[in-house]
Amino acid sequence: MFNSLSDRLTATFKNLRGKGRLSPADVDATVREIRVALLDADVALPVVRSFTSRVRERATGAEVSGALNPAQQVIKIVNEELITILGGETRRLRYAKRPPTVLMLVGLQGSGKTTLAGKLARWLDEQGHRPLLVAADLQRPNAVDQLTIVAQRVGVGIHAPEPGNGIGDPVEVSRSGVQYAKDAGFDVVIVDTAGRLAIDEELMTQARNIRDAVDPDEVLLVIDAMIGQDAVSTATAFNEGVGFDGVVLTKLDGDARGGAALSVREVTGRPIMFASTGEKPDDFEPFHPDRMASRILDMGDILTLIEQAERTFDAEQAEAMASKFAAGEDFTLEDFLEQMQAVRKMGNLGKLMGMLPGMADARKQLEQLDEREIDRVAAIIQSMTPEERRNSAILNGSRRARVAKGAGVHVSEVNGLLERFAQAQKMMRQVGAGIPGMPGGGKKARGKSGGTPRRGKKGRSGNPAKRAQQEAAAMARKPPPGSALTSPGAPTDGVPGRDPLATPSAVPELPEELRRMLGK
Repeated sequence: MFNSLSDRLTATFKNLRGKGRLSPADVDATVREIRVALLDADVALPVVRSFTSRVRERATGAEVSGALNPAQQVIKIVNEELITILGGETRRLRYAKRPPTVLMLVGLQGSGKTTLAGKLARWLDEQGHRPLLVAADLQRPNAVDQLTIVAQRVGVGIHAPEPGNGIGDPVEVSRSGVQYAKDAGFDVVIVDTAGRLAIDEELMTQARNIRDAVDPDEVLLVIDAMIGQDAVSTATAFNEGVGFDGVVLTKLDGDARGGAALSVREVTGRPIMFASTGEKPDDFEPFHPDRMASRILDMGDILTLIEQAERTFDAEQAEAMASKFAAGEDFTLEDFLEQMQAVRKMGNLGKLMGMLPGMADARKQLEQLDEREIDRVAAIIQSMTPEERRNSAILNGSRRARVAKGAGVHVSEVNGLLERFAQAQKMMRQVGAGIPGMPGGGKKARGKSGGTPRRGKKGRSGNPAKRAQQEAAAMARKPPPGSALTSPGAPTDGVPGRDPLATPSAVPELPEELRRMLGK
């Protein structure tokens, strides 16, 4: 959503790099570009004015003039001001001292309240709570049925005593839902209220009646992030008519300009608490102002990436992998497939790569990532026998042709996969080489005695003729029996009784075939 704004700001800051000192003209040009970028992103005009005035004031002060790197200092100022208008600190849900905690969702029709209710319930369930959805939207056609399906999909409870479609009293349904939660042991109640195509008094009156009936701990305003500056007028009307404690932004994965996120908090004074970033039930996350500001300025969002990885990767699977390495076993194609599938579970690969710092220049390439490549990799590996997955070295030409035919791909794709796997396997060995207990740990770097690494010793050649030459040359270097080096009193590198060059009593005769190969 913030791609356009991020590109504009990134281009603006590139013009500042390399300058040891910023003149007033440089500051004016930078602020002007920031103003245009924010207006182009549909940020409300009052917000743009206050934001740029604060940036200008700080950029022309001693904070920048005395900095060793003025350009980085300006970026730091913009980052801090973005965090401020986005809310400053992450706002957490307030839970009731005596359960259940009641959360009431309000907003316009089409903002995504019903789907958002399911996502919020799933998130709460993952946090260890037991949420209950209450179907209080009795006017929109099939709203009750939709919420029922959503509840079944995310695996949470639902209270829907009325069929909806204009039948039933939403105030009574909300009140009975809270009572049902108390009786059944649910600790969080999410009330899905009705929306309208436009703000009207009937909507506000109904929302106020539900609010008075259930006394919610949090009233959350659901706003479609794609409606631009209309989000400000919608939030203002709901704040005056019903009142709300926090904002939930939906459709942040859209291609709109994102001005709603940068305007609502500044205009209403209410924090953004959650964001919906996709269509799947798990495309939902708490809103962190500092992380969002980092994304906008192309500084990445490593913390969110780590959190997604922690939720996705199985701890038991990771422990089993560590135990396998500790036992000295090698990285196999089965392990390779498991790791790729785990990354796939984390979400869209383009989004994941976009959370890394400095990826704005590669955004077009990220958007063209083909996630079906993982499916093709899975098909290739699953077309192999268990022995081939454990020992990829046995995959000769005929086996690769068979695997390609079974997976429905060209042999070149099988070869490409094996090359990438060989690189991954080499990397895993290198990681383990320096860690005690890991495969190869201390084995390649040191000799059997654990001393210093061996230097200058070459391994035997795979070519029979060359190997025979190496063996003959090694034997020729050995002293004949009875020489000074093999006599009982010969030097032993200072170790009494030790003869590092001791040989058998007679040099063995070279085989006839070996002599012919050597031309002797």
